[in-house]
Amino acid sequence: MSLTKPQQAGLFLVLVLVMAGTRINHFSALPDASWTLFFVAGFYLRNGVRWAFPALLAFGVLIDFLVITSQGLNFWAHYCVSPAYWFLLPAYAAMWMGGAVLRARASGMGLPALGWLALTYLLAFNISFLISNGSFYWLSPVVAAPSFGGWLVNLTDWYLPYLRSAAVYACVAIAAHVIGVRWMRLLHDQRQLSGQRG
Repeated sequence: MSLTKPQQAGLFLVLVLVMAGTRINHFSALPDASWTLFFVAGFYLRNGVRWAFPALLAFGVLIDFLVITSQGLNFWAHYCVSPAYWFLLPAYAAMWMGGAVLRARASGMGLPALGWLALTYLLAFNISFLISNGSFYWLSPVVAAPSFGGWLVNLTDWYLPYLRSAAVYACVAIAAHVIGVRWMRLLHDQRQLSGQRG
């Protein structure tokens, strides 16, 4: 499913709104959808990597800045903004590349496409999780005495909650994709049918 420029712009706006809606609540019950959003953007906007990827990244940083400073805190002194914060760039890039690889490989909506989706999403998620979790554990001053054993405990403590929320957002994205593809096919068929009548 190829998107026109207006459709790409519309999708980008939807991604930005979902990021704003979930990332603003980064410290509350609603989990951040950013990882899945970068995967979706890599799938649909892979040719727009020069503008869409940095724009999404900048928007995420802007949201973090607004959320942290609105609490009366110094952005650069916040525990989340350590040297590890910059490792979100390769973590998000891993999700984007996963989406782009899936787009290059996937065809149709059958079982093989679902298998490719699961494989690429899980691989991208695991790479992203290792980068973000590992960089925070090893580079953040929050961890007083980092050790390999401590990192493994930290990794296992956070892995399932992150995977669970990412899987929920991935299922929502898959459902939206299926509905979008079927709707576009229906519109296409209706146009052809009305063209044959005219």
